[in-house]
Amino acid sequence: MEESKSFEVEKENREKAIVRTSVVGIAVNIALVAFKAVVGLLSNSIAIILDAVNNLSDALSSVITIIGTKLGAIKPNKKHPLGYGRIEYLSSMLVSALVIYAGITSLVESIKKIINPETADYSYVSLAIISVAVVVKILLGRYVKKQGKKYNSGALTASGSDAMLDAVVSATVLVSAVIYFIWHISLEAYVGVVISLLIMKAGIEMMNETLNDILGRRSEREEIKKLKKIICEVPGVRGAYDLILYNYGPNKNYGTVHIELPDTMRVDEVDRLSRRIQEKVLVESGVILTGIGVYSHNTSDDESAKMRNAIQKTVMSHEWALQLHGFYVDLENKRLRFDLVLSFDVDKTEAIDIATSEVQNMYPDFEVHITPDIDA
Repeated sequence: MEESKSFEVEKENREKAIVRTSVVGIAVNIALVAFKAVVGLLSNSIAIILDAVNNLSDALSSVITIIGTKLGAIKPNKKHPLGYGRIEYLSSMLVSALVIYAGITSLVESIKKIINPETADYSYVSLAIISVAVVVKILLGRYVKKQGKKYNSGALTASGSDAMLDAVVSATVLVSAVIYFIWHISLEAYVGVVISLLIMKAGIEMMNETLNDILGRRSEREEIKKLKKIICEVPGVRGAYDLILYNYGPNKNYGTVHIELPDTMRVDEVDRLSRRIQEKVLVESGVILTGIGVYSHNTSDDESAKMRNAIQKTVMSHEWALQLHGFYVDLENKRLRFDLVLSFDVDKTEAIDIATSEVQNMYPDFEVHITPDIDA
């Protein structure tokens, strides 16, 4: 199923917003680099110079964000049929790596200044510029982070968080400068060490966040509940199970699901129903359902319902049994089957053996088949 035009427009608007925000970040950071570099060199302040270097890495991060967004927006092709959206995660990793590198180089320079100290010489002008830089960084950080969350851009969110940290860093530099200005106590190099460690910590946290996106996160329960509700609103669907989402970049989600339908439905009816579900889910959530499996629900007799209730009561008495679904009984051929959702803290094979043994003891004449499901 092709995405609707509204989603294409939304993606285009997202791309433009991210690029626009990144350009603002580049312009502001370049201006701060220029001012701080001049002040740092004139006052012989290692802390201000390192702060300027940090702003330069922020500008470079914004450039990487733009490149990543542009590459991630490339349309799917034969080589990459699911698109290039995950490139944005790689750009977020590069931004994180730059932040970590900036922290390491700052730490090295600060330690050198501790070993071979140099006296700084601040002026009222330099203090004023640093004060303005703190305010500018706070405003920039809040703006970029807000845009990052609004448009689901990990790189923007990381840049926004980094800018907020930079405001703290600049404020620390300002405090050390004021202390030296009043009491002539030089904390330059030591403040540089603190700044470096804060920068490295922020970079590592950004890196971990991005790695989780690349490895694959557990879907939010609220999101799963919302999607299942959308599916179950379609007339004829008795339940939605085994919903798994596959992420191929920000706002680029594919999914598979099993639905429970009456055993009296014809194949052509199931086909029409499946297409309605795919369209409804796409329009209301933006998720593309690439596969819909079917569980058959017994409708012709009460005995199967009694068996289901009895089996569910027995199997669900275990803490590791989270959900039973896809239950179906073939009374004529003495066969029954269902899926059992298991928690991650139990051995899957052992749990299925226990459940199978219990059900087999309840209905020794039946062939029992239990399929394990993970707690996705």
